[in-house]
Amino acid sequence: MSERGGTPAGRRSSTSPVFLVTCEHGGNRVPIAYQDLFRRAGPALASHRGWDAGTVALARDLARDLAGLGPGEGVTSPRVSTVTRLLVDLNRSAHNPLVFSEWTRALPPAERRILLEQFHTPHREAVASDVAELVSRGHRVIHLAVHSFTPVVNGRMRRVDLALLYDPGRSEERTLSATWVTVLRRRLPELRVGRNQPYRGASDGLTTWLRRRYGDDRYLGIEIEVSQGLLDAGGRLPRDVTEGLAEGAIEAATFPRPAGARNRRR
Repeated sequence: MSERGGTPAGRRSSTSPVFLVTCEHGGNRVPIAYQDLFRRAGPALASHRGWDAGTVALARDLARDLAGLGPGEGVTSPRVSTVTRLLVDLNRSAHNPLVFSEWTRALPPAERRILLEQFHTPHREAVASDVAELVSRGHRVIHLAVHSFTPVVNGRMRRVDLALLYDPGRSEERTLSATWVTVLRRRLPELRVGRNQPYRGASDGLTTWLRRRYGDDRYLGIEIEVSQGLLDAGGRLPRDVTEGLAEGAIEAATFPRPAGARNRRR
């Protein structure tokens, strides 16, 4: 289930952007009712297949840092899920074949529908409700969905340590991401910072689903991908990385928009 700490903040000027931080793969928890399905899935649950290590701490630290920076900016409390994505993947559309894993894909349709109703739909609709409320108050929502990735895949090192995923077909997301990446490279020169790596920002996901509802004058969906190789022994990112992400987001959000930029609904 989606968890949230505190009440929404960011009730400031309607001309200010508001940050909404979410975490869809924050844990590898298996609800009691489904533990029999995963009796032999221990290694998968503990691996990146089961969860995005470090993302709960990142979501909370990022939301806190954003709330403490820059007058005129707002931030809501983060939406966090700690149920393993091997049960049902909150970042996949309900119709995506990969929304269920090998442990749940063979369940009868009625049981798969229950998984969607109990875990998938509540989180996504809660995030959608947050966006709708903020948009109705005249805000521009900058949705930051946090994820992490393994530094090595199939025996090969990834080419980035930190990346922002966005839809290149949406000019506001493209501009914000380019500015943000520039700030990150300046502040964190030791890290390899990229865009739309190691995944594509326009692929099926929660941000893609929400983009269909709003033009980019009202909603920007950015996924933050961090290498698990950056995590310390306690599973947290170094403070300079989290602070750099927050300060870069603030600077990018207040960067002047290009003259004549067009906002498009998808």
